[in-house]
Formats: sequence, C-alpha cells, structure tokens
Amino acid sequence: MMLTDVLAQALRVTAFVAVMMIAVEYLNVLTRGAWARTLSASRSRQYLLAVLLGATPGCLGAFAVVALYSHRMVSFGALVAAMIATSGDEAFVMLALFPWTAVSLMAGLALVGWVTGIGTDRLLPAPPRPGEHGFELHEEDDCKCFPGARVLDQLREPSVARGSLAFATLVFLAALASGSALAPSSVGLRGILLGLGAVTLFVVLTVPEHFLQEHLWRHVVLQHVPRIFAWTAGALLLTEVAMQVWPQSAPSATTHWLVLAAASLLGLIPESGPHLLFVTLFEQGLVPFSTLVASSIVQDGHGTLPLLAYSRSDFLELKAINLVVGLAVGAALMALGS
Repeated sequence: MMLTDVLAQALRVTAFVAVMMIAVEYLNVLTRGAWARTLSASRSRQYLLAVLLGATPGCLGAFAVVALYSHRMVSFGALVAAMIATSGDEAFVMLALFPWTAVSLMAGLALVGWVTGIGTDRLLPAPPRPGEHGFELHEEDDCKCFPGARVLDQLREPSVARGSLAFATLVFLAALASGSALAPSSVGLRGILLGLGAVTLFVVLTVPEHFLQEHLWRHVVLQHVPRIFAWTAGALLLTEVAMQVWPQSAPSATTHWLVLAAASLLGLIPESGPHLLFVTLFEQGLVPFSTLVASSIVQDGHGTLPLLAYSRSDFLELKAINLVVGLAVGAALMALGS
C-alpha cells in the first residue's frame, strides 16, 4: 500500500468516526440525566446500565460510569463491567472497518463485562472510597437541542465552526452518494452512513451555538479527530511494515501466543490509539480474532483517565482485573482456534 493509499484510508476511517461521534454526542446530551434517573439500588440494573454505557462507542459512556462510581451510585463491579465493555474511540474505527464483526465483538464484550462485574462484587472486597469526587460530565448543560425560531437566525449568520462542519458533512454525503473512494463497498453500511450523515447535517445546522462549540467543535473536531487520524494513519503504516516482515507462511502457534500477550499488555495504557494497531492487524488478517478480543477487553480508551484523578488504587485494581480476564478469554478463544 502506497503512502497516498494509507492517508486515503485514514481519512475515510476518520470521516466515519467523526460522523458517528457527533451522533453519539448529540444523543448523549439530548437524553441528559435520563439514565441517571432510572438508576436504583438494584445491582442488576447497575450492571445493565454500566455495560450499556460502556458499549456505547467513544469515551462518554465510560466517563459517565466513572462519574457515577465517584458519586457512590454504582459499585466497583459495575465500573469493571463498563470498562470491559468499552473499546473507546477504537469502537468507531472497528465499526468503519468491519461493522458486523465489530457489533458481535461489542455484544460479547458486554456479556463478559456483565459476568465479570458480578463476580468482582461477589468475590472481592469493595475498595475503600476516598470520598466523593468532583468529576462531572457536562452536568451544567441543559441543552435545548432544537431552539425553534433561533435556528433560522443561526443559519443566516453561521459561525466559522458551523459553516465548516456543514460543508464537511455535505462533502461526506456527496462522496458516499457518488460511490467515491470514501464510500465503503458494503451497500448496507453505505446506507447506514448516509443516514448518519443526514442526522449529522441536521444536528450541525440546528443545535445551539454553545452545544456546537463545546461538544462538536472543541470536543469532537479539535480534540478527537486529529488524534484519530494520526493514530489510524500510524497504525496503517505499522501494519504495512508488519506485512513486509511477517512470515510468508502461516505464523507459528508460539508467535500467536506472544502477540496475544503483547496486545493484552498494550491494553493497559489508558489512552485511545495503541489498540488501533491490533485492529488494523486483524482487519488485514495478520492476527486472529482472539487477539482482538483480548486487547479489547483490557483496553478502555481513555475512559479510565478520570479514575486516576479519583483513586489510583482503584485504577490499578481495575486494570489488573481486566488484564487477567482479557488473557483468560483470549487464551480460551485461541485454544478453540479463533
């Protein structure tokens, strides 16, 4: 693959990710507080809420569970369940590269997270709480996401951010509709992305300026998009190098086990990006599904970064549990030939 091909694929993946992130961001703020009000003292409901938030692509669901945990609203087991279920921003990339496998993987991670969360609360003593932490996830927001008559005023004199996002979204929709190199080969996936693109354009044109600036422009475009593009391009380049040096014959069983261990250990890094290496290696057929599963279980994007501010001991205990579970599940799948 030439450098231009790598950059084109990185741009395609980044565009898919940005559209999906904007949709998730909008839904998250639109339903502000609804999930918290449904939470009760039921541990089963806590686990369900935790894995659902964790399985939501991106970091917001994981951040929300950390906020609930720091406010003593969910147990440590629920926190573990959410972090096993989440794949951070890499979930968006997997949905762009291999959507149906990604959906199956996310469902499996949610199930593993649910079981592990229950086991954690039953088998391990609850860690001491250092006190309620001040971390909050946009709790100051009371977003009227469709401000009525003000929409026309916003469109008459759009800000630079609104104009830029609207133009980029229209280019994305045109590229999908025309069947350009940006469009996926799958007709079903192309239809889903066209729908998401239309929703994104509606969101960009109608949301209040505060929402657009804080949630879409600063959070998605300025914070996430450049990093996702850089990590994706870097991972694709590393994959190309790996393909050049990878044994032309089938890798040995020993090699697969070493890669599984390396993927699990790399997942300990509390950051989105490193996991993309194994996502692209799997997409290229260079590592088995078991390696992708192990890496996905251990890594949690940067969802645990707020936990470091709350309790470093909780962070270390959680990552240790995830590492053990990731290695165990990955090893079991590899032994079964996956």
